[in-house]
Amino acid sequence: MATDESPATRLYRHRHDTLVTERGDPADPSLVCAHGTLMDRTMFRPQLEALSDDYHVLAYDLRARTEWHARPYDLYDLADDCAALLAARGIDSCILAGMSMGGFMALRFADRYPERLDGIVMIDSIAQPHEEADIEQYGQMITTTRELGEVPEPMGETVRHILFGATSNAERAALVDGWVQRWLTYPGEAVYQEVSSWLERPDFTDELAGIEVPVLAIHGEEDTALEMEKAEDMVGHLPDARLESIPEAGHSSNLENPAAANAAIREFLADVY
Repeated sequence: MATDESPATRLYRHRHDTLVTERGDPADPSLVCAHGTLMDRTMFRPQLEALSDDYHVLAYDLRARTEWHARPYDLYDLADDCAALLAARGIDSCILAGMSMGGFMALRFADRYPERLDGIVMIDSIAQPHEEADIEQYGQMITTTRELGEVPEPMGETVRHILFGATSNAERAALVDGWVQRWLTYPGEAVYQEVSSWLERPDFTDELAGIEVPVLAIHGEEDTALEMEKAEDMVGHLPDARLESIPEAGHSSNLENPAAANAAIREFLADVY
């Protein structure tokens, strides 16, 4: 257990109400949802709406969407934040669902707080590090946002094809456009620190054997940001895991094809609880 709380972690302990959306009965088993880079807790609206009949579903804003966005942090800091949030909400244990960066964090949470977990849902996320070419590309992009103080419009147009699949870009333009416009409002330093928290993370594959709780990995079939093969490799190294592919969806599969994602998550929740 971590012994020293950062000011940002105290934020989650003491001001959690402003960072959280939750539905369902708190007495029911909890599904806690952590978003990915450039996203926020609203990306889990489909899960909040569909799964709160039988479960307590909570989605929260990670550090990049808070007033603490401009200070350096890493994935273990985000895991400490999540633990502080659970303590503040009186949640002894949960299934932790993490999309992309949220999934990177969930694996570190499992390493540091295994007693707080009943299971993990990895949404378009992997255990391996990024390739050197990706690290260089993303590093250049976030340096630009830092220098400009904002996300430039051309970058938003590029990222729409990273965070959303071909089907969503072609057929769900309103969904994608809404997120692009939101990205353009972010402080450049928030994006810089957010991506820096995970960009050069070490490989977590060797630690997967020690994760004893069941894991569901859902992955968009059109995900070009993190290839399906890497999710398959991760699942192969976990003691108790399965992979569900989500059709007509890219890197934000729970948001792009919520019906398929919710069906897989509901089945997993029923199996665990």
